[in-house]
Amino acid sequence: MRRKPFYLLVGILLVSGCAGVRHAVPEETLINSSVFGLRDIRAFSGIPSDSFKKDFIGLLENEQKDARPFFDFNSSRTYSMLAISGGAANGAYGAGLLNGWSESGNRPVFKVVTGISTGAIIAPFAFLGSGYDRQLKEFYTAYSTKDIVRIRSPRIRIPFSNSIASTVPLQRLIEKYIDAKLLEDVASEHGKGRRLYVGTTNLDAGRLVIWDMGKIASAGNKDALMLFRKVILASASVPVAFPPVYLKVEADNNIYDEMHVDGGISKQVFFLYDVLQGLDKALKAKGIDASKIRYEIYVIRNGYIDPFYKEVPDKLFAIAERTVDTMTNAQSIGDLYQLYVFTNNSKGDFNLAYIPATHLSGAKELFDPVEMRELFDLGFKEALDGYPWKKIPPGME
Repeated sequence: MRRKPFYLLVGILLVSGCAGVRHAVPEETLINSSVFGLRDIRAFSGIPSDSFKKDFIGLLENEQKDARPFFDFNSSRTYSMLAISGGAANGAYGAGLLNGWSESGNRPVFKVVTGISTGAIIAPFAFLGSGYDRQLKEFYTAYSTKDIVRIRSPRIRIPFSNSIASTVPLQRLIEKYIDAKLLEDVASEHGKGRRLYVGTTNLDAGRLVIWDMGKIASAGNKDALMLFRKVILASASVPVAFPPVYLKVEADNNIYDEMHVDGGISKQVFFLYDVLQGLDKALKAKGIDASKIRYEIYVIRNGYIDPFYKEVPDKLFAIAERTVDTMTNAQSIGDLYQLYVFTNNSKGDFNLAYIPATHLSGAKELFDPVEMRELFDLGFKEALDGYPWKKIPPGME
């Protein structure tokens, strides 16, 4: 994302001093630990998850029992999926695109929604549909940097802290918009067979963690609401710039802590192909023909894909910012290729949207409300006019 690397570099140079005492989860018990007393609510990327596969098989079996012709297992079925990337303030583009898509009357009801980093904030609203468009627009157009982060004093606090900035303002915003009513609505849609996933990075494990947010919401208590909010905050917490989010977990009758940070450190956009390895074989054992299941996947990249020219001043921070921006964009293209290959192998339909290179940011701060409104309006207009979804990743034309 843009403007974020400045804080990353400053933090690497300045953060030192006292480290907090931790009781980290031992590696051998990491996968089997429970969070807030809840089990089977997450999976670790790269490790096939029996609980996630069982959940998907259960969804298909329940649909098989339905009398509705759409779920006749003798015919093909197509599921609409949505994957929302990171991008910090650039999330305003995705928010605008979703609002404009609703206004066009062509926005699907997504079977699965995934979100990471700023996409994790967008994902619950996108999952719940046009009824939450107003809140989504407000979140990405009505606030500035001071409403989202608070920079610590460089001399007094940074040497004794784990980050440059405090995310207390962002926590308050998340508490305002992610309330008990939203949690209830997510749980309701989960019960209908739809799924919402958010990604964080477990920094100890060095892995992406995929959270089943609908299952968390379905617990329906204050702990569930707290965990739901914490996961979203963690997914958007850029390490060094922002403090990590700690989660208390239980394993082998002991209490430990886990350190979670921005999911975008692991992936800029994600789906569940690596935690669902072996699903086709498991479906076949249940008598379900996986070849008749089709996917149309829509990917909103809250950032740039095309390279663009920008003269870089001969200064340390400017060079670092441009370097990290370029690396992040390259990472996002790699993630898009993975998702495209999965979709193509599944005989699915790949659809990609991203900020055009013709839009040059005029942001004067990390979260510039003027620039965010411009991005929102850009995404809104493109979707309202009928977005020309890209069918292949960049470089494959």
